[in-house]
This record gives sequence, C-alpha cells and structure tokens, in this order.
Amino acid sequence: MGMTLTEKILAAHCGLGKVSPGDLVLAKCDLMLGHDVTAPPAIKEFRKIGIKKVKDPERLALVNDHFVPNKDIESAEQAKMMREFAIEQGVKKYFEVGRAGVCHALLPEEGLVSPGDLVIGADSHTCTYGALGAFSTGVGSTDLAAAWATGEIWLKIPETVAIKYSGKLGKWVGGKDLILETIRRIGVDGARYKAMEFMGDAVKKLTIFDRFTMANMAIEAGGKNGIFEADEAVIEYLRGKTDRAGVVHKSDPDCGYSEAVNIDINGMGPVVACPSLPENVKPVGEVRGAKIDQVVVGSCTNGWLPDIKLAAEVIRGKKVHPSIRMIVIPATQRIYLEALKLGLIETFVEAGAVVSTPTCGPCLGGYMGILAEGEVALSTTNRNFIGRMGHVRSQVYLSNPAVAAASAVIGEIAHPDEVM
Repeated sequence: MGMTLTEKILAAHCGLGKVSPGDLVLAKCDLMLGHDVTAPPAIKEFRKIGIKKVKDPERLALVNDHFVPNKDIESAEQAKMMREFAIEQGVKKYFEVGRAGVCHALLPEEGLVSPGDLVIGADSHTCTYGALGAFSTGVGSTDLAAAWATGEIWLKIPETVAIKYSGKLGKWVGGKDLILETIRRIGVDGARYKAMEFMGDAVKKLTIFDRFTMANMAIEAGGKNGIFEADEAVIEYLRGKTDRAGVVHKSDPDCGYSEAVNIDINGMGPVVACPSLPENVKPVGEVRGAKIDQVVVGSCTNGWLPDIKLAAEVIRGKKVHPSIRMIVIPATQRIYLEALKLGLIETFVEAGAVVSTPTCGPCLGGYMGILAEGEVALSTTNRNFIGRMGHVRSQVYLSNPAVAAASAVIGEIAHPDEVM
C-alpha cells in the first residue's frame, strides 16, 4: 500500500522509507513558530532544560501579533520576554510591531514555508500552511521548547481523511463557506487527530487564499492538519517570495485513506456558523435578520487582501448601520499598505468602520473589539465558542467577508445580494 501526502512528508522528515498511521516518529522541523502569547511559556520551559542555545536559530520564527501593540502591562512583559529571547538566541526571523502581522498570514507572505516542509507552532491554527503542500500543526508550548532544543518533534502518524469537492463555486461562495459546510457535515470532532486532505476538481479552481482559509480551519474539525497538494497556484504564490522550491509530494493512487467525504458544491450559497460551535452551520437565508452588535473582518482566516477587497466591494458607497460597530483588521502590514494604496481603507472609514493595525485582536477575546454581556458579533474569524470574543454571555456568528460587510450595512445578518 502506498502513502498519503501527509505520510510522505512525515516519512521524509524522520528518515524512513515508509510510515503508517499510528507510528510514533521523531521528525525534523523546518520551522518552529511562537508568538507573544505562547513563546513566553516556551521560553520558561526551555530554561528548565538546562542548555544555553537553541539547536538552530535559523529555524525559529517569533511573531508579535496577539496583544500588540501592547494593550496592558502584562502583554508588554510577554512581548519583552520574547524580544529579549530573540536577541539572545540570534533569531533573525523575529517580527516586531510595524514589521509584522498575524503570524499565519505573515509566514507565507515572507516566503518562510515551502511545499513539503514540516512546520510546528505553538498555536492551533498553524495548520494554515497546509495550503502550500506542507505538513503544519499546532503544538503546546512545552513541545515547542523541546523542539527548540533538539530541532525535532515527536508525532504520531495521523490517519488521513480524503475530502473531495465537486461542482462550481456559486456567487458569494468561497473557501470559508466550503470549510464551514465541511465542518457541518463531519462535526467539530469528525477529523480528530487526522489529516484532512482537500482534493477534487472544485479545489483546483480555488485561490491560494481560499485554501489558506480552509487549511486554517481544519483544527475546527479536530484535524491534526489540513493539506492540499501543491500545484501551479502554490508555485505562483511563492514566486519572488523564496528561493526554496521545496518538495511537491502527491498521495499514491493506492494509499490508504481512513474515509472519504464527498461534497457537491453545486447550488451552494454562502453560509453562517451560528453560536456556539463551528459545526452549527446554516445557509444565510435561514438566519436572516439575526441581531448583531458588531462585525469583524480580519484574522488569520479572512484577513488576506482578497478578503479586504471583497468586504470593501460590498460596502463601498454605503454606510455601516447606526446600531452596528464594524472593525476591519488587515492581517499584515503589507496587506494594510496594499489596501491603503487601493483606496480600501478610505472606503471603510467613509462607511463608518474602524480600521486597526494588524493584530489577532478580538478573535481570541484579546482586545480591539471585546464583546459585553449579551452582545452578538458576526465575524470572519475561525471560532465562535462561548466567551471566545469576550463575555461568556456574548455570542459569535462566523461568515465570509461579503456576508459580514452586507450585514454591517443592513444592521442584522443579511445576504450580500441585498445590498449589491
């Protein structure tokens, strides 16, 4: 029996010709990520190991993105600890405020991930880089510290679920809708500790940014990683960003998938994940009119330039409803600058929205948009668990950027066709 795409990458990184689901392996990491929330506890654990230097500072990436610019003394101390560690260890891939952005958008943008890489990060959405044909997964801060010391991570080879999409994308439908529909079908634990391999004719037509969104939210189905076979869209995206071609792996025809999920997207419209699970997904029409207080466009899921463009397209020439606050957060400084050059920032400001410096912000209940008791948000972020964006008695709906922008104009959850 052959190997899946995920199995091939892991086999290559642990020096074995063949691996199978359930095998425990020690694999070399190409890149190890920490940010201002997860790096400080990793640094503390690293100190306990008793060695002075990390195995290879060239393979570390440290990004200020969650609570920056620092919102309080505690977050300032966190950022300071990571900054000093980066200087001490000679970490060149350290990204400071003003030169950074949300880590999962920043690393691909900087050309730090290539097809066939093995990337770990002390953040669950590290699975984003599977869009580039890499194996990437989230780990705990203790595991990150050990990987800094050794350059390796122990893993159990996951089973792989084949998720095949057929049909044609409908109007206002993108990667966010496809992954939400997938989670609706299999549930938030439907791919627990499994690789989610996205495939099919419909996938080949997706933009790289749609793929980033889908790989990012594999974790919302419990996935160990989400992954796409690298194709010309990936090569084109990386052109000019990196000199590393990487290794393009493909699943063998006789590989062993644990199961197959077939999704026909013909006739599918935009969807919304209702409180308080990403699997509680319904067509926009079924939740039309739901009360909201805040709209957020941004995050590592939908803060890419095409997402910002789409939201601006919908809201251009209109006004945010008087009862709504709208917050727009470009995922990186480069995206922010491009949006500025294209006049998108002006579009949002004229509409009555606020535009933030790149930050994770309200996505994790950090800042820049925390919800009060009883308030409801519609957000392009990736999670809507109880208390995710603020008070435990607040609620979050998830949608694509077009639905979010249209809802900001109408004043309640609405379909983009209503304002266009």
